[in-house]
Parts: sequence; C-alpha cells; structure tokens
Amino acid sequence: MKSIDSFQCKRCGTCCKWEGPVRVSEQEISAIAQFLNIPEDDFIRDHTVLAPDRKSLSLMEKEDGSCVYYDDEAKACILQSVKPQQCKDFPKAWSFPGWDKLCEGGKALHEE
Repeated sequence: MKSIDSFQCKRCGTCCKWEGPVRVSEQEISAIAQFLNIPEDDFIRDHTVLAPDRKSLSLMEKEDGSCVYYDDEAKACILQSVKPQQCKDFPKAWSFPGWDKLCEGGKALHEE
C-alpha cells in the first residue's frame, strides 16, 4: 500500500457522506456565512447544530447523515473555497474505519 502522503482526492464524496459532526470554528462560521452572503447569526441558527459532545457547533446533516453542502450531481462541495479545516484534513488527520476501501483516493493507495 502506498503512503497516506500520496493520497489524492478523487472527489468521490465518500468522506462527505460519512455520518458525524463537521465541527466549525468561529472563523469558519464567519467565512462560510460571508460566502453564502447571509448574516453569521442566521447561519448559526439555520445551518448549524450543537455537536453531540456539546463542545462546538457542527454543520447540519441530511437525513442520511451526509453533509448538506455536498452536491452529489456535481460531485463537489458547495463550500469548496471556504470548507472547514476538518474537511480539508481528510484522511490525513481523521478518517473512519474502512475509508480506504470506500474512497476512490483510498483505493488508489492500494494499487501498485
């Protein structure tokens, strides 16, 4: 298997469809609200929820647990230019069990 350092995103959306909180910092909230052209208070009220551990805010999820900002048809994050650091850090700083078998970029790590 190739090193995780050689991982290249194929924009398959697997990480965006994985259930779990996408935590957002104050700076990320500000950037996303500005990008969406809405007041920060409105963004917080209408687009975030309290994370399960009650220590931060998280982006809302679709009913299936996937991110509301992932566009399946376009295979792209609507927030690409301002997406949270947590999203940018996949899979080097976080991942989920079996991610490399589901993610197109992860599968490529197994190719010789």
